[in-house]
Amino acid sequence: MKIGHGYDVHLFAENRKLILGGVEIPSEKGLLGHSDADVLIHAVMDALLGAAGLGDIGRHFPDNDQQYRDISSLELLDRVIDMIGKAGYTVSNIDCTVVMLKPKIAEYIPQMEENIAKHCKIDLRQVNVKATTEEGVGLGEKAAGAHAVCLLNGGDMLFGALFGA
Repeated sequence: MKIGHGYDVHLFAENRKLILGGVEIPSEKGLLGHSDADVLIHAVMDALLGAAGLGDIGRHFPDNDQQYRDISSLELLDRVIDMIGKAGYTVSNIDCTVVMLKPKIAEYIPQMEENIAKHCKIDLRQVNVKATTEEGVGLGEKAAGAHAVCLLNGGDMLFGALFGA
C-alpha cells in the first residue's frame, strides 16, 4: 500500500469559470490557471502520482505546453489513472478538503465525489470531499486551495516477485 498527499492553490480571477471536482459552480470569479484550474482535481492527481512515485502534475502536464491550455482536469485525471494502472496500482480511497471562503459548495460535493469516483474507476464510497473556510485566517477571498490524500494498492512488481507480496 502507498499513501499520497496532494495540495494545490489558484488565485481567483475575473472572466474565468469556477470548476471544482469537475463541476461548474456559479460564481462571480473563477480560478486562474493554464488548464481549467480545478484545484480539487489537481490535488487528487498530485496525491495519486506521489503515492505511485511518479512525480507531480507539473512534470506530466507542464503549464507552458499549449496542448493543456483550458483542458478539463478530469481529462488529465483519466491520464493519471492510466499511468498509475500501468505502474500496477489501483486506488483504494481518496479523501479531499477544498479550502475556500466563498462561494459555499456543500450542495455540489455529491457531484464532485461522483466525478472523482467515475474517473478513478472506483466506487463512490471510496471518495470523500469536504470543505472548509479556514475561518478567515487563510486564503481568504484571494484564492482557493485543496488537499487530497489517497491510498493505492499494488505496484512494485519487482518487490512482489522478490518477497511474495
